[in-house]
This record gives sequence, C-alpha cells and structure tokens, in this order.
Amino acid sequence: MDTSTTIAVIIFVGAYALIISEKVHRTIVGIFGAMLMILFGVIDQETAIHHIDFNTLGLLIGMMIVVGITSETGLFNFLAIWSAKKVKARPIALLVALSALTMVCSALLDNVTTVLLTVPITFSITAQLKVDVKPYLISQILASNIGGTATLIGDPPNIMIGSAVGLNFMDFVFNLTGITILIFIVVEFLLIAIYGKELRTQPELQEKIMRLDAKGQIADRALLKKCLLVIAFTIGLFVLHGCLGLETATAALTGAGLLLLIAYTQNEHMIAKVLSKVEWLAIFFFAGLFVLVGALVETGVIKMLAAEAIKVTSGNEDATAMLILWMSAFASAFIDNIPFVATLIPLIKDMGEMGLANLDPMWWSLALGACLGGNGTLIGASANVVVASMAAQRGKQISFLGFMKVAFPIMILTILISSVYVWIRYL
Repeated sequence: MDTSTTIAVIIFVGAYALIISEKVHRTIVGIFGAMLMILFGVIDQETAIHHIDFNTLGLLIGMMIVVGITSETGLFNFLAIWSAKKVKARPIALLVALSALTMVCSALLDNVTTVLLTVPITFSITAQLKVDVKPYLISQILASNIGGTATLIGDPPNIMIGSAVGLNFMDFVFNLTGITILIFIVVEFLLIAIYGKELRTQPELQEKIMRLDAKGQIADRALLKKCLLVIAFTIGLFVLHGCLGLETATAALTGAGLLLLIAYTQNEHMIAKVLSKVEWLAIFFFAGLFVLVGALVETGVIKMLAAEAIKVTSGNEDATAMLILWMSAFASAFIDNIPFVATLIPLIKDMGEMGLANLDPMWWSLALGACLGGNGTLIGASANVVVASMAAQRGKQISFLGFMKVAFPIMILTILISSVYVWIRYL
C-alpha cells in the first residue's frame, strides 16, 4: 500500500473504533475524521464534497421536518390510545397493537422519531394497567427495526442503498414489505410465548383505559388535516418519483416545504421549534461518514476488499449474497449499521465491475441484514439506544444482557427466514 492508502486506512479504522467505543460523539468523529482525510491529502475538498450523498441528507431532513410538524397535532398520542381501546386494553393484545403501530410508523417515518413519539404513551398505558413495561419496550424496539426494513424511507441503510443504487420507493415495497410483515408476525408470536404469562391486569384497570378520550389528544384538528394531505401527497411523490424523474430528497423536501409554509401561516414561532427538532447531529455525522468512505474509494481500498470477498466466495452469486446477509446482520448487531452500510455499498458496486452479473440479491441481502441485525443487541440500532435511555430515565433499566438474551435468538431466526426468502426469490 502507498502512503495515502495507509493513512486512509488508519484514519478510517481509528474513526470506526471511536464510533464503536462511544467515548467521543460519533458526529465529532465523523466530521474530524473527514477533515483529517483532507488535511493529510488523501482526498481533496472538491472530491470529498462530491462523495457526500446530498440525496440521502435531503431525504432525512425532509422527513424529520414532516414528522416534527405532524407531532405538534397530537396525532401519535391519539393513535396509541386508539390502539389500546381497540383491543379493549387486554395486555397481550395491547403488546401486539402497540408493536404494530410502531412497525407501521417506522415504515413511513424513521425509527428514532417513531419510538420517541410512541414509547411515552406505552409507559403511560402500562402504568395504568400495572403491567411490566419491559416486554412492551422490547417488542417495540424489535418492531421499529422490522418496520424500518420494509420501505425506502424506514431506516437510514435503506435510504443509503436506494440513493446509491437508484432503487425507488416501490422497489423496496415489492421486495421487502411482504417478508417484513411475515417476520413481524413470527416475532410477535415468539414474544407472546415468552411474556404471555406475565402480562396480566385487573378488569377495573382496563376500564380506566377504555374511558380515556383518544380524540381529546388531537391538539390542532385544522393542522392535522393539512398534515395528512401533505403526507399523502409526499408518499405519492415517493411512489411516482421514478416516473416523474425526481429524486427521493425532492419528494421529502417538497412535503417539508409545504408543511413549513402551512405551519408558518398558523404560527410563525412553530418554525424554529420544528427545525430545532431536526437531528442535525445525525445529518452532520452522515456527511462526515460519506467523506471517510469516499477516501477509501479514491485510494482503492474498497476495490481491494471487493476482490478479496469474491475470492472467498469464488465469485459464486449464491454464496456472496449469503455472506453479505449474515455478515451484515452480525456486524449490525454490535456496531452502528450506518457506517457499515456506507462501507459495503461501494464494495458491492466493485463486485459488479469484477464480473458479478446480478447484484440485486446483494442489495436486498444488505438491506435485510443491516436493518434486522440491529435487533441483536441494545446497541445495534439508534432506536434501541433511545428506548433504553428513555426507560432508564423512568427507573426501568433494560440491561444489555437481558435484552440480548431475548433479542439475539430472535434476530438469528429473522435472518434465517430472510436467507430462505433471498434464496427462493433471487437465487
């Protein structure tokens, strides 16, 4: 390896180690690592900017704004209480209802935003029923990552894959939504088998939940109607963006711009509040990460890794897809799936240039492995960490080993199901 390549590898590995250790905030690591790549001459500024995927960043920012404004209407509180009442506040049925709500919201929004909105309601309902909240939290963590697997906009790895490869919203729906619904059903049956005997409450407590006014949670009906119209319009743009020749970021930012304009006409102070809720730390982390990976692309490291991977599998399409699926799952269980996916995207592209004819199985294997693998441990995905933090703040500690004891075997089962699916459908 020449000097630039050596420096690039050292900076990248050092940044990765710091991200895993969580001793320094990952946004600082991403930005500082990117700047080191430029300062040491591994990559120049213009090339670095070229490697930043602004479509991914625009999509994330747009959806965060849409969710931020919609949350002001009280919609998510309404949905949680409405779900509880629909199942008559029966603890086991409530577990499935709240998990299903989390899954659907995670497919259409993003995982972290979804759990931030739904988990507080879960605490409230379970406290009133006097049942242990932990099974509900674990189920919602798993559901958020399963739901995020289902669509282009559900989880950052899917956004990154879609943007890099040119896969549209409907591609993800046709290829992943069906299998994720099946996986969700299997996981819920397993959780009921594990926790069913613990989930018991008194009839009078159920009656208390039934008396709650779900409609009373809606704080602004006029804004809610407008938000739902804009969300429907935005999803329509996602579905048709390929036909219209639009990028996904354009669809998301169009919806965000419309809602910002609507919110401003109602309350000009809401704009600052909503924009402050955008996860700018995540956005800047992504930008730095794209530069770090771009440096590896420019120095030929990614191409070298691709060549080694093809040697291991002897260029066999079946073996390569399974390698990517399982490697992604185990890696994502213990490290952040975002930098991992950012590294594998150019690697898979290089495999195509080296003679691997059909890359479709590789992309869907990467999406399934990276998203579902996040369920393996408490640090496997951002939503997991957020829920654990919210639980700790309320005195309900979810231990790393306690979560892993339940979640890791379930994650292995979901990857086995995914393996069968990839094998039958693509190989």
